[in-house]
Amino acid sequence: MSAPSDKLRLFVASPLPEEVNRDLCAHFAATIVPGADPVAAMHASGIEYEALLVGVDCPLDAAVIGGLPPSIRAIATFSVGLDRIDLKAAAARGIAVFNTPDVLDDAVAEVAMLLLLGAARRATESIDLIRSRRWSGWTATQLNGVQLTGKTLGIFGMGRIGRKIAGLARAFGMTIAYSNRRPLEPALAAGARYFGRLNDMVGEVDCVVLAAPSSTETRGIVDAGLLAAAKPGLIVVNIGRGDLIRDEDLIDALESGQVRAAGLDVFAGEPQVNPRYFELANVFMLPHIGSSTIETRRAMGRILIAGLESWRDGRASPNRVL
Repeated sequence: MSAPSDKLRLFVASPLPEEVNRDLCAHFAATIVPGADPVAAMHASGIEYEALLVGVDCPLDAAVIGGLPPSIRAIATFSVGLDRIDLKAAAARGIAVFNTPDVLDDAVAEVAMLLLLGAARRATESIDLIRSRRWSGWTATQLNGVQLTGKTLGIFGMGRIGRKIAGLARAFGMTIAYSNRRPLEPALAAGARYFGRLNDMVGEVDCVVLAAPSSTETRGIVDAGLLAAAKPGLIVVNIGRGDLIRDEDLIDALESGQVRAAGLDVFAGEPQVNPRYFELANVFMLPHIGSSTIETRRAMGRILIAGLESWRDGRASPNRVL
């Protein structure tokens, strides 16, 4: 798939929705080779590409960036996260880097609520019961979960996505608490109670949603100590990063009942998932679909197009990170 050669020459190494590919080709001289080794493919093509677009399936470490053709002066990642790109290596080569901030918020917040509802209302067991054709009819004791109305939701990471989740949760009649490095301005907090430490918050809330990025401060923050300090019967939801949770500790707490249920869309080491999760009926899991809507995917493509066009024309771009 390609576009006129007088446009910015872009190599796309990851599979993208067809709508996004069409948008890219309308703006750039785009060569789209899903799953390609970008270094080998670009060197073999004989074309002096100016920009490379990759998804999370195509990590760019220092060795890969060092091997890119000299003509590559920009990298666009079809993601918000930058953890799969060696930014120091890109900076050393003077390569601009673009990502897709602020277009995922609504889609990810919706999945957070789906996970919260699925965990609270025993969706894994319910789906299994009806799909296995073992359901024998309604009874007053069948798969009773807990409702969200009147519960307190704690949000770890009250950024844009966290605040979207808070808005949706309020519509379910939930009270909001949050934990950040520092409290939000009152207008952004909208009455939510602030906790400086996640360990303090989990003892006061019925459910917690992890919406924080992975960092040296947050990796493994959900561990045995934190879960022991939680209110018994806590529901844990993760739409942030998989490595915020120490899987073995969460699984132990799910087995003991200290944690009532979990809703997980992200996992440490994904697509590999700790096999113990599959044995637990009180875990509702999704395969990292937080941003997986047609509207969001196209918005991600458009923000990268705008960023690359601004860079090419010498203008500043809000989604340029380097």
